Amino acid sequence: MELIFEISKAGRRGYSLPRCDVPETELSEIYRRKASAILPEVSEPQIIRHYINLSVLNHHVDKNFYPLGSCTMKYNPKINEETSRLVGFAHIHPLQPENTVQGALKLMYELGEYLKSIVNLDAITLQPAAGAQGEFTAISMFRAYFNKKRESRTYILVPDSAHGTNPASVNFSGFKSITLPSNGEGLVDVEKLNKLMTSDVAGLMLTNPNTLGLFEKNIITITDIVHQRGGLVYLDGANLNALLGITRPGDMGFDAIHFNLHKTFSTPHGGGGPGSGPVAVKKLLEPFLPVPIISKSNDTFYFNDDISDSIGKVQTFYGNFLVMVRAYTFLRMIGDEGLSEISKSAILNANYIIQSLKDDYYLPYPGFCMHEGVLSGKHLKDLGLRTLDVAKRLLDFGLHAPTVYFPLVVSEALMIEPTDSESKETLDAFIETMKRIRREAEENPDLLKSAPHSTPVRRLDEVKAIKELKVRCKT
Repeated sequence: MELIFEISKAGRRGYSLPRCDVPETELSEIYRRKASAILPEVSEPQIIRHYINLSVLNHHVDKNFYPLGSCTMKYNPKINEETSRLVGFAHIHPLQPENTVQGALKLMYELGEYLKSIVNLDAITLQPAAGAQGEFTAISMFRAYFNKKRESRTYILVPDSAHGTNPASVNFSGFKSITLPSNGEGLVDVEKLNKLMTSDVAGLMLTNPNTLGLFEKNIITITDIVHQRGGLVYLDGANLNALLGITRPGDMGFDAIHFNLHKTFSTPHGGGGPGSGPVAVKKLLEPFLPVPIISKSNDTFYFNDDISDSIGKVQTFYGNFLVMVRAYTFLRMIGDEGLSEISKSAILNANYIIQSLKDDYYLPYPGFCMHEGVLSGKHLKDLGLRTLDVAKRLLDFGLHAPTVYFPLVVSEALMIEPTDSESKETLDAFIETMKRIRREAEENPDLLKSAPHSTPVRRLDEVKAIKELKVRCKT
């Protein structure tokens, strides 16, 4: 970790924090207080207890298991927070001269090199601040690529099991999406791909392993078909947690991929942020990268705007830097061997859960999954119950619910992703709880229908919420 502290010091040189003092005489009269503020007299223990009590009302990774499917809610090592709070990282400003932020630029450059190596691609941008923005960036580069070639291609193929952001990113990028059906095994229907991949199609957006947790065993055939018709192939990197150190997207024929640094490399993103979605590409797409990229000349790092056909800037300044610091810290700690251990553990944990529960909940696609698996609660309908009832009942046991009703190709879906960081004891406790809920469904279904019973907020009236939607607060 010595390198990280040296980098932080480098970013600190020649910079002092701005003062926020404003002389009282400079304040307009209307803003000046006429009387002393009435503030409560509160002791330190009272303050601490207040915020601790607030924290336990919510669910978070440090509190208990978070098996939210397709979101890789990996734990957040506290050293990540320590490094992201170093003055040379936390207190720099994006408009500082480059020579005063060499440490930060070095970290960003090295992070980019690590990420390119992990996926075996040639160039990278760190700008996108989320996975969906990474998708938009990559598909916008696809569009620029075909415009440069003077090819008028209109469509992008998107599998029916894809994340919902995929077709949205396609449309925002100026293309139209065409749904690519799955076959009976839950994988891409290669015959349909052959028919749909015409000269009007710019390429394919693919998640691999897909959102059913299944690896596309025909991936080389799939990417070959797209390339033979002049198209490009994009990998949604949301499920990269299953591939690290085992196989590389570049070897499978992908032309671009976005990373979810906040998922795969340990910055839990509950509550809507923070995020970071760098995009790595093959050489043919490098001229279209957003500007600036981080480049190196001798031992000096700099912002490089010399990108011939850049799609322009996609994010304010240079991306979500402190998430990059956390990801860099994590990668430096685990090393190359740690990468493969992440994926192996994630795959083992997911299969342990799915195989343990397949007799209690329906398994639509038998066999082994990758880092996540999808069960179904469709048989609960015979008992007057839904998957949602299982999810709500889980909250009574202090466990976060898995993703429900996604992917859409599975009726009453229960999508479970344990990640690599959970122990067998935690998995056993979750499995036993799920089995108990299944027994309760048979013996006392009303217990599930009225759950949760122990949370600060009880179950909402969904029908009332839809009929009487309130989109603004009272003033």
